[in-house]
Amino acid sequence: MIYKVHWIIDGVAEIDADSKDDAEKKLQETLEEYVKKSDQLMNKFVARSIQGTAYLPGSDDEKSIKENQLDNKKKSKKNESNNSKKGNGSNDSKKED
Repeated sequence: MIYKVHWIIDGVAEIDADSKDDAEKKLQETLEEYVKKSDQLMNKFVARSIQGTAYLPGSDDEKSIKENQLDNKKKSKKNESNNSKKGNGSNDSKKED
């Protein structure tokens, strides 16, 4: 039996940049280039999105990490719910054939 697995990779990088937007852009471009060059990430693991938020080191670190974890959990639950709904609909259409 084949199962779909929604996966998330979480990390923190230190980027030297002039602004928050510049730091996010630099990391986004680097990750996109890496993923596009990886046959496994593009075809086996089907990487679909990259997202991140820049912040200044210090007390914001813990706050931002907690917020990102909560956001990721909410998105994961929403995607699981949507995939369940899609899965049920596709199973019903197969039964009608």
